[in-house]
Amino acid sequence: MMATWARLGTSLRNIARNVSSNRSIWYGGAVGAGMLGYVLASGYVRYTYQPQCKFWPHVVYAEDAKSKEAETPVPPVSTRRLRFYQFASMFYEQEPYMTPRDFLYSVLLEKMDRKLQKKILTKADVEEIVKVASKAQAGNNLFRGIGDKGLISYTEYLFLLTILTKPETGFHIAFKMLDIDGNEHVDKKEFQKLKIIIGPRKAFLKKDGSEVLNNADEVNTTLQVVFFGKNGDKKLQYKDFCSFMEDLQAEVQEMEFLQFSKGMKTMRREDFAEWLLHYTNEEDNEAYWENLRKRIPTGQSITFDEFKEFCLFTNHLEDFAFSIKMINDANKPIGMAQFKRAVKIATGHELSENVLDTVFKIFDLDGDNCLSHKEFLGVMKDRVLRGLRVQPQNDFSGYWKCVKRETLQGAQEALREASSPV
Repeated sequence: MMATWARLGTSLRNIARNVSSNRSIWYGGAVGAGMLGYVLASGYVRYTYQPQCKFWPHVVYAEDAKSKEAETPVPPVSTRRLRFYQFASMFYEQEPYMTPRDFLYSVLLEKMDRKLQKKILTKADVEEIVKVASKAQAGNNLFRGIGDKGLISYTEYLFLLTILTKPETGFHIAFKMLDIDGNEHVDKKEFQKLKIIIGPRKAFLKKDGSEVLNNADEVNTTLQVVFFGKNGDKKLQYKDFCSFMEDLQAEVQEMEFLQFSKGMKTMRREDFAEWLLHYTNEEDNEAYWENLRKRIPTGQSITFDEFKEFCLFTNHLEDFAFSIKMINDANKPIGMAQFKRAVKIATGHELSENVLDTVFKIFDLDGDNCLSHKEFLGVMKDRVLRGLRVQPQNDFSGYWKCVKRETLQGAQEALREASSPV
């Protein structure tokens, strides 16, 4: 369709050149090119969305009624699946996979600009990956230690992402969802039913036309080996699952801290502010940066322990928001004391005075020593999402831009070639 409109634009310019030879009607090429493009574009819209208005009755469509009934609309690709495809660097049996390194990048980075092709794995490669996972040591360096010698499926990616920013209560709920028979532990078969919990199994067509279920969950992924052993005969206890998720959260927090502290042991308060605002809309956060420049003195730092306590707070954001709402409904301003108490209620921990002062100086928009809590919560929600908001692509929007570009280009060339005084 884009190529068709490109050819149309060329045709319009050729027509305009022929018309421009007559100076008395020089404007006809310009106006005619623009109007013709407008009429044809409008006609396409009516032709597409109002079948009764089709103006080529002699065109015969070979498609019969049965084939139309058999058609099923293709569902749009979800935002998270698009992001998974963007960061996944491995393929095995036609299915994309992330490595542990890919997963960490997907949490830390807004986008991945790859210059290398995605690797196609063999069965021997997968067997080697299983060996690496079976020897991996638990701890907050697990994913970094495995690096690219591991596999994470799409459903595992969703699972990890969902509980990565949750408190321990979220771990417990997730474990209960996996523990289908309620016997206080999870086996490999129960874990493989994660696909059914999160979404339906997909099928693909073989060359002979037969339909085969996607076997992505049957691959012995790194997560399955870590949880259930190389042979899949171990049981996953809640305490081990909880330790795994706590270690993963700590690993991500350490990487984020090092990323924004530029590898130093402490983070400057302006670096902390940059981390807070990293995933917000740049058009909307200028007021926050202005507060940072005016109100926060240079040379003051935040330790990793202070940073971890704030990350723990963001994992309890829903509970904190509820506490803040109760204060706000009572028509009380959100001062430092009220904010500190709400954090304590939500998390059971206290934020350092250093961190609290930084947060208040950034989000006190009118200088009344009270927090603009709606703006703060909005920024924190963006922070938790970690860049997952992929802009959807609108095919019709792209089509219309092409129509507009080609039509206007034809009109502009017509004006130039007619030696227009305009």
